[in-house]
Amino acid sequence: MTRGTLGKILLVAMALALVAAFFGFGFDKYLTLSFLKQSREALATAYAAAPARFLAGYFALYVLVAALSLPGATVLTLAGGALFGFWTTLLVVSFASTIGATAACALARTLFRQAIARRLTGKLKAIDDGIRREGAFYLFTLRLIPLFPFFVVNAAMGLTAMPLKTFYAVSQLGMLPGTVVYVNAGAQLGRLDSLAGIVSPTLLVSFALLGVFPLAARKAVALARARRARNARKGPTTRGETS
Repeated sequence: MTRGTLGKILLVAMALALVAAFFGFGFDKYLTLSFLKQSREALATAYAAAPARFLAGYFALYVLVAALSLPGATVLTLAGGALFGFWTTLLVVSFASTIGATAACALARTLFRQAIARRLTGKLKAIDDGIRREGAFYLFTLRLIPLFPFFVVNAAMGLTAMPLKTFYAVSQLGMLPGTVVYVNAGAQLGRLDSLAGIVSPTLLVSFALLGVFPLAARKAVALARARRARNARKGPTTRGETS
């Protein structure tokens, strides 16, 4: 057995052990809205006592959840907004989610290629076709409009030839608008100190954005694709006229 093969086996075993521990010890119960509601004051106290350490732990947990495709990223985003405020959470989540997604892509590419290819045959073909047609722009649209679940995009992209640095850069940019919407919703929930605040204009607008954003993103992508198609049609004609 070569050193490279042994290393892959150890990485697979470690990843599977982390997933098993996550569910086996019931950590998934802590990444729920009900737990966040019950533990908000205790979490806020812990953050106030050691902000840097708490943020570092939050960042590491978010990367781990994204990298191993564990449930709870949305709850973590809302919780961050409620605990840390908008700007701090946006900075942390934007990088943590992208680093985790890139790690998941790398794991799919190096360790789980055959298993993922068998499980995502139909979705993989659709994504492959999209990458061939539009390249990195297709990944950008998948990040803006969740046609496929987050973990499916990460895994499927690991089976393509897209460089990881391109995947990271496009994901960082494409996921940012959605991150802004969810972090803002969490930040507004964090300011809620009475039942009357539930009907405040700011909170209502924040949650309206959760519903409106996918529609707006879909429209923006459609316009961008139409513009790209027009430019592609005009290009050869313009070159022919000038030659």
